[in-house]
Amino acid sequence: MKPSPNLLSPDNHTLVLIDFEGQMAFATKSISTNDLRINTAITAGASKIFNVPTIVTTVAEESFSGPVFPEIEEFYPQATSGYIDRTSMNTWEDEAAYKAIVATGKKKIVLAGLWTSVCIVGPALSALSEGYEVYVITDACGDVSTEAHERAVQRMVHEGVKPVTAVQYLLELQRDWARQETYVPVTNLMKKYGGAYGLGIQYAHTLLNHQ
Repeated sequence: MKPSPNLLSPDNHTLVLIDFEGQMAFATKSISTNDLRINTAITAGASKIFNVPTIVTTVAEESFSGPVFPEIEEFYPQATSGYIDRTSMNTWEDEAAYKAIVATGKKKIVLAGLWTSVCIVGPALSALSEGYEVYVITDACGDVSTEAHERAVQRMVHEGVKPVTAVQYLLELQRDWARQETYVPVTNLMKKYGGAYGLGIQYAHTLLNHQ
């Protein structure tokens, strides 16, 4: 009856959101900006609902890349979350970011951000080399081409990174619909950002309420 230790749970990992900034998104071609923003919202919303330790890091925010996506700001406002701005492309090589990640004490790390082949590959392989289990939310990542994104994911998987998707991440944390304390926030998140699935939830809830 015990779940696999390879599954993600609210208390066994840290989420690191990397460089979800305008300048990085402008050149992203492997996924539409609309889908990227939706999947980013689901990822950030999931971690907020389940109180997952979450670190938001940016690169050259004021001099080049610009502010974070509104979907990040919605769940993790800069005023209260304190984003870590870097100059290094590899988050793992930034002292402040590295210390923040390690300080959570979690041996599983989940990554999402832009671009896959640079800002995700760097910390993913670096964390692996230090004995962490690494997961990447691949549809909350993007790159300058489909080729760049896919080769980056392929490289990371070859090294042992576990790929997941945004909805998979959310539902893996919920795990049981009888978990009432998070049921409403999870379904509300999906109603807002879950596309057809979210419409299905709204439809079902409306019918149940009428009955």
